[in-house]
Amino acid sequence: MALPPVILIALFVGLPVLLAIGFSLGMTGGLNSTAAAIGQNVHQADGLVTLDAYAELFADVRFGRDLGATVLVTVVTTGVTLATAIGIAVFLRLQGGWLGAVLSGLGIVPLFIPVVIASWGILTFYSGDGFVRSVFAQFGLEGPVFGFTVTGVVIASVWVNLPFALLMATSGMQAVPDALIDAARDAGASTFAIIRGVLVPMAGIPLVIASTFTAIGVLGQFTVPYFTGPNAPQQLGVDISKYFQSFNQPQQAAAIAVVVFVIASGVAALYVWANFRSAKQEGRV
Repeated sequence: MALPPVILIALFVGLPVLLAIGFSLGMTGGLNSTAAAIGQNVHQADGLVTLDAYAELFADVRFGRDLGATVLVTVVTTGVTLATAIGIAVFLRLQGGWLGAVLSGLGIVPLFIPVVIASWGILTFYSGDGFVRSVFAQFGLEGPVFGFTVTGVVIASVWVNLPFALLMATSGMQAVPDALIDAARDAGASTFAIIRGVLVPMAGIPLVIASTFTAIGVLGQFTVPYFTGPNAPQQLGVDISKYFQSFNQPQQAAAIAVVVFVIASGVAALYVWANFRSAKQEGRV
């Protein structure tokens, strides 16, 4: 029953991925021959493989700057998204009420707004002639401009990734038994101690899953940095499109994609560990 979708994924996802990795390593024959013929600055392997495309990328100051910006945006976005999700989930678990319902509802709203619309809306909201600057101008003040900045990319990325993280954090917090919280209170634990010693550790696996999915999504995102980010530095997702379409350098674009894949694989190791630990706790491993 699982064979047809596996074959479909292998042909239309697995094979192109392998071809792209081989192309980045100088394998320009076979199905890669067309891209090698029309592409510029293609490095062909004299032996089995060549790392010339990667060497060229890492020797470029612009690529190093874009790589650093991508990692920075990923780390900051993941941290802010996770902290916001945990804060709302903790408030909903311990306090609840109408305020908790409002916060959780607002946190889920971005789930129903297309990324391209959200990115454009955030750009116009924080641009030089946007809403924030207009409000400040009414009082004779200079408002901040986050449009076309790395800060704007972080703000938009948090907006886009918050719903999933919030759902994971909320489900993890709600699964904590009331008896554990009551026992901690009876022992004299403060609210902060309950959060640090009970809620967050008990919801650790969902939080790890939320953080890994957020980080991987931000690493390869295109729409958000394309609309809201600066011309330099750019995220690697935009760089891939730029090298492929604007510069006609498909081999360098494939090499950047491999770099993103390697970084994402390191982040995905946390997801695999979380799933393994969850399965072990349930007695399935």
